[in-house]
Amino acid sequence: MPDAKLPAVPETILKRRKRQAENRANRAKEAIKLKVARKHKRATIFKRAEKYAKEYQDQERDEIRLRREARKEGNYYVPADPKLAFVMRIRGINQVSPKVKKVLQLFRLRQINNGVFIKLNKATVNMLRICEPYVTWGTPNLKSVRELVYKRGFVKVDGNRTPITSNDIIEGKLGKFGIICVEDLIHEVLNVGPNFKYASNFLWPFKLNTPTGGWRKKVNHFVEGGDFGCREDKINELLKKMI
Repeated sequence: MPDAKLPAVPETILKRRKRQAENRANRAKEAIKLKVARKHKRATIFKRAEKYAKEYQDQERDEIRLRREARKEGNYYVPADPKLAFVMRIRGINQVSPKVKKVLQLFRLRQINNGVFIKLNKATVNMLRICEPYVTWGTPNLKSVRELVYKRGFVKVDGNRTPITSNDIIEGKLGKFGIICVEDLIHEVLNVGPNFKYASNFLWPFKLNTPTGGWRKKVNHFVEGGDFGCREDKINELLKKMI
């Protein structure tokens, strides 16, 4: 009986095997490249976060030092005018005049208890005056900005409200402005940097809870024991109850 020949492998199968082996090798190379890039990016993000932490600390120390020096001289220390404000809508949609409605739309405050970061300049202050009885606003500190972004932060991706699940989402949209992580975003908002407009617009308006213990009196100004209007740094106490 002649030796049983081994069945020859068809050419197509050999080609497919070769192609698959090449693809596997390419994928492995890409995976290694991605791993190295991710490691490098993580290190960059960590360095940036450290740099920002030091910057915030230095700013705080400078403020304290200047205040002490002024007191020693018998003067008063007047801090610089705030550049950032957090504006929150506190009243609903009933009986709102067209002008006020338009201003609230421009601020993206379409729902009650919605809040946004805005840059304070002559134009925005005048807009705030127009819609004052419907909003409350003030200057948030680092803790408030950070908590809002980390706990209540959603961003606009292709017109959809998307939770901030990774830094890649931020880098995908704001990478061209040098904003690649959440800490970059917080830094840009807090310091009202050159790309504040894009960073603020990228953040979806914050949806907050009604403050624990309720409002005091919405139809009165804050200085009259009510709620609406400017409350300067007292906004931080309110935000603590609402986040």
